[in-house]
Amino acid sequence: MSEAKTALTYRDAGVDIDAGNEVVERIKPLVARTFRKEVMAGLGGFGALFELAGRYKEPVLVSGTDGVGTKLKLAQILGRHDTIGIDLVGMCVNDVLVQGAESLFFLDYFATGKLDVETTVAVVGGIARGCELAGCALIGGETAEMPDMYAPGEYDLAGFCVGAVEKSRLVDGSRLQAGDAILGIASSGAHSNGYSLIRRIVARAGSPFDLDLSGVSLADALMAPTTIYVKPILQLLADRPVKGMAHITGGGLKENIIRVVPEALGIALDSASWPLPPLFDWLQREGAVASDEMWRTFNCGIGYTVIVGRDEAAATLQALQTLGLRAWQIGEIIPSPGEDRVLIR
Repeated sequence: MSEAKTALTYRDAGVDIDAGNEVVERIKPLVARTFRKEVMAGLGGFGALFELAGRYKEPVLVSGTDGVGTKLKLAQILGRHDTIGIDLVGMCVNDVLVQGAESLFFLDYFATGKLDVETTVAVVGGIARGCELAGCALIGGETAEMPDMYAPGEYDLAGFCVGAVEKSRLVDGSRLQAGDAILGIASSGAHSNGYSLIRRIVARAGSPFDLDLSGVSLADALMAPTTIYVKPILQLLADRPVKGMAHITGGGLKENIIRVVPEALGIALDSASWPLPPLFDWLQREGAVASDEMWRTFNCGIGYTVIVGRDEAAATLQALQTLGLRAWQIGEIIPSPGEDRVLIR
């Protein structure tokens, strides 16, 4: 006669439904703060509802998805989980903003091997804060507990957003011409790009997280959340003529601005026109990173760019300052110089 088998539960297999339910209950008030009047249902449905009628005459939907790369590893090493969600939102909504779109709603995906309620709530709290900064609704998401898929203490993040813009107000760079001014807007740090190289440099330097960089520790400088440019840039678009924009993400200054420039044109940047923040100066020195590698890996202190007509540059810089953004004229659009359409001096 065979022995009776021990009854197994989902918790025995490594998935704690009760912990998941606790997370949902604790994040509900955080999520509710992000809701807009167009949100038609609260958290917990199978699908999120968002009413678009009445806001646009010819709406064009603009979507974006991203993660935060290996900045997650630093967040987990340092035990700083409350701002990485801001990074997640920033990487998505800033991309959508490039075409002039207002982000309407956001969804997140959080996956881990074993759900830690405090960590999960901290991460989602950051996502909710990012949505508040962007003015978009955190309308849904997924929290996945997957035993054996992640090492203890590890988790992964992805985000998805949908925005909208009037067809007549799309910003696509098609009207750019030689002589147009490229205005660079300050970043808060490395944002969420280049962290695989950053972590290699930090490890080689002995992980000096307490190192002082002009009054800010290395840890604080590395974990500074991505600047979310949505609200001030939407205000700028309402008041000033803008021809093109670029979010400086993976690929750095060298590979992002050129993405919005027509083939017959190029860009020339003057690296002396803005200050290189201490973090990037330290990374370049400690890593012995060549300048060209810096330009194609990091934002080097410029997180977002706006391209305007030459005669509009001064007034637009003043408007950006009024909106609370530090900005400089960092270059101009030029006739294509050849195969390499990006010149940085």
